[in-house]
Amino acid sequence: MTLPSMRFTKSLFSFSRRPTIEVNIGSIPLGGNNPVRIQSMTTIDTMDTKGSVEQCVRMINSGCEYIRITAPSITEAQNLENIKNELRAQGYETPLVADIHFTPNAAELAAKIVEKVRVNPGNYADKKKFDVIEYDDDTYNEELKRIRDKFEPLVKICKEHGTALRIGTNHGSLSDRIMSRYGDTPIGMVESALEFLRICEDLEFYDCVISMKSSNAQVMVQAYRLLAAKLEEEGLKPYPLHLGVTEAGEGEDGRIKSALGIGTLLEDGLGDTIRVSLTEEPEFEAPIAKLLADRYANRAQVEKVIDNELENYFSPYEYQKRVSKEIENFGGANVPRVIADFSDIQSVEMSDLKSISHHYLPATDKWGMGDLGADYIYTGANPTMFMLPNGLKEILDFDTWELMNTSEHSHPLVPIDRVHEMVIPTKLVFILAKPEQLQKEEDFIPLKGDNKILILSSSDQFAYQAMRRVFLLLLKFNIDIPVVVKREYTNLNDEQFQLNASTDAGGLFIDGFGDGIWLNAIGVSKKVVNSTSFGILQASRTRMSKAEYISCPSCGRTLFDLQETTAMIRKRTDHLKGVKIGIMGCIVNGPGEMADADYGYVGSGKGKITLYKGKEVMKRGVPSEKAVDQLIDLIKEDGIWFDPSEKVE
Repeated sequence: MTLPSMRFTKSLFSFSRRPTIEVNIGSIPLGGNNPVRIQSMTTIDTMDTKGSVEQCVRMINSGCEYIRITAPSITEAQNLENIKNELRAQGYETPLVADIHFTPNAAELAAKIVEKVRVNPGNYADKKKFDVIEYDDDTYNEELKRIRDKFEPLVKICKEHGTALRIGTNHGSLSDRIMSRYGDTPIGMVESALEFLRICEDLEFYDCVISMKSSNAQVMVQAYRLLAAKLEEEGLKPYPLHLGVTEAGEGEDGRIKSALGIGTLLEDGLGDTIRVSLTEEPEFEAPIAKLLADRYANRAQVEKVIDNELENYFSPYEYQKRVSKEIENFGGANVPRVIADFSDIQSVEMSDLKSISHHYLPATDKWGMGDLGADYIYTGANPTMFMLPNGLKEILDFDTWELMNTSEHSHPLVPIDRVHEMVIPTKLVFILAKPEQLQKEEDFIPLKGDNKILILSSSDQFAYQAMRRVFLLLLKFNIDIPVVVKREYTNLNDEQFQLNASTDAGGLFIDGFGDGIWLNAIGVSKKVVNSTSFGILQASRTRMSKAEYISCPSCGRTLFDLQETTAMIRKRTDHLKGVKIGIMGCIVNGPGEMADADYGYVGSGKGKITLYKGKEVMKRGVPSEKAVDQLIDLIKEDGIWFDPSEKVE
């Protein structure tokens, strides 16, 4: 498969929702002119009818429009009928979705009961044993025929019973066959789904929804964009898309990662139903998904802005970091820098810097810095009156800086429309500009030079496309200045701020743009703003500042208490900067779903855990009460463990 020449939408610079066919799912249709639908998945044992129904009711009351329930075997598939009947008896008509892995007979039974069935092409009729197999065209086509023989009966049942079908590719569970031909790539994810979709179209079955999920938001975004383009390129119908970041985790991290992936695609006009996967109770997921969807509910469609020449500077299907020159610790090979805004404080005190992880230690008269230590502070017209900690520098408004020009640790900020009237210093200077000020080649002249960093700033709720256009203009005009993405917010609570900022700034970092981040949110604490900044960089895989947990949201297959276990593992390992740990409830969400995790903790039986290093099994059948200690032993064997007491806070 080659990358398509057409774009995933027909414009990179304006918003319009991708048109799709409408798919009937019970009483709630999807796609077409319908709003973005909200869904979630139960976590309780599917055989627990009473518990499942009670949980479904809580999910419906929280905003779920579709409810997915796992059916790992024909026994659970049969019990879906009892769950459905009880819900209907209580007056709930919410469509149910059966989640199937490995077992075609369970899918075929479920398709006669529920309104929609989800299958994973990586393990429905295929296998994953991490084997490398060489296929020529003939043997590959033989495998496709075998897959059709297994899949065709399900399609015919869905067609007969009016049951919708989701073809749900997961990055971590691509089959050995797909991996051998396409590798562990977005291209492989797309082809895995298209193989099944072509069978559906050949059988004239069109009630299909497609998903391209990954725990890596960067991979997930690229795969969905590629899928939308390939559907059009092959002349297939424009099917609705189900968006989700798998194994996003819990709390702030889970919300930031989910918003970064889902929100970026919604900005692209892609997505018809969304599920936020948190390692929390499922009724907590729908409100987050609704906040993401509501932002686009009444967004105006904009006439598409086409600039074929400019679009050629960017590929939406693969990560390519924009090359920028190194100026001090910005640009080049440096990680993106974090700027914290203190301009609203008239007199900044040492204690104020604790919110950005710089701690003054009076006993030793020294500073300590945590993993989330900001790199710069902006104090505007209110310069600090004490010596800043090593590694932290100050940005001042130009007029104030000019009066206070006594420190090598402070730098001026100059509005772009005032550059011509000022004597710009030879040392580092920040140039502040809005996207609308950078439209023509002559607008970029003030940015030329070897000592300037652009602060690209906007308070516009929908500035993502406009900011992306500026980055492409910089490429077109060969201006390799480092750029800091600055977004400003008002009247948002902490959660809404995290979701919006993760979309608005995070999408640009996924695209390979940005050498720094500067968030300012009036009414949100500086600690939350700072942790969100680092969280966005972590979720976009551009700056790893803490341990990352790839934890599934639990379901009826889960073999231990995921929330409790995740909290326990996090408590013991969250000081390990940059280490990625996968925590999976069962073997279905096992080594594949962990994708690029360094270590894995996977349920393999009641009270039994399998431990992984990468994709390699290290220990099987470990009693759960000993598993965390043995996981830490694996980390210690690799020489990257240190005692938390050694960490400077």
